Amino acid sequence: MSQIWNAAEYDQSRRRLIPCFEPFYTIAVELAAATVKTAPALLDLGAGTGILSEFVARRVQPRSLHLLDESPEMLAQAEVRLAEFQPTLHIQKFTDPLPAGPFDAVISALAIHHLSHADKRDLFTRIHAVLAPGGLFVNAEQILGPTPWHERLYNDMHLNGARALGSSADEIRAAQERMAFDRCAPLADQLGWLTDAGFQRADSFFQWFRFAVYAGWKEE
Repeated sequence: MSQIWNAAEYDQSRRRLIPCFEPFYTIAVELAAATVKTAPALLDLGAGTGILSEFVARRVQPRSLHLLDESPEMLAQAEVRLAEFQPTLHIQKFTDPLPAGPFDAVISALAIHHLSHADKRDLFTRIHAVLAPGGLFVNAEQILGPTPWHERLYNDMHLNGARALGSSADEIRAAQERMAFDRCAPLADQLGWLTDAGFQRADSFFQWFRFAVYAGWKEE
C-alpha cells in the first residue's frame, strides 16, 4: 500500500519510525553482497523511493536494476535517486506476473506484509521461479509476534523507539492507522513458506522485535 504515503516525506519518516533502521537495512545489504556475482541483475519488490535498492546497488554495482511498485509517485523518486543505475520501472501489483528475470537477487523491504498469507506464499513461489540458480531472496520485513504477549511487546518497543527518535503524535497515529491494514505473519511461518516454495537455507539473520531480515537461496 505504498500509495498511502506522502512520497516526499517517506525517507525521513521511515528513519524515525524504524528504531533499528541501520542494522535492519545493513544486514539485507550484506546478505546480497555476500551472494551475488559481479554486476548482478537485481529486482526490488515494493521499491518505494529506492532506499534499499540504493544501499544494495552502491555496494554491488548491478548490470541491471528493476524496481517494482504500484505507486508511480514513489517510483518517480526512485528513478531520480537511482538514475546512475538506469533502473527499469514496473508499476504493478505484487499479484501481477513478475518481470521474467533471471535475477541474481530479489530484494524487498517492508512491503510484502500487505499481502494476504495465501498471496505471500504464491509470491514466494514466483520469486523462486525468476531467480537464477544460486540466487538470493532477502526480505527486510515486519513480522507478527508468535503470541499476543509478544505482539504487545513488539508494539510497545516499536512505538516507544519511534517517539525517542522524534516521531510526533500525529506521525505515530498515522503509522498506527496504516498498520491496522497490515497482514503480518510470524517469522517461523514465513521461513516455512520459503522452504515450501523451494528455497534452501531459509533463515532469519536479524530481528529487533517486529522488524526482521530473513532470506533463502535457490538451489545451484
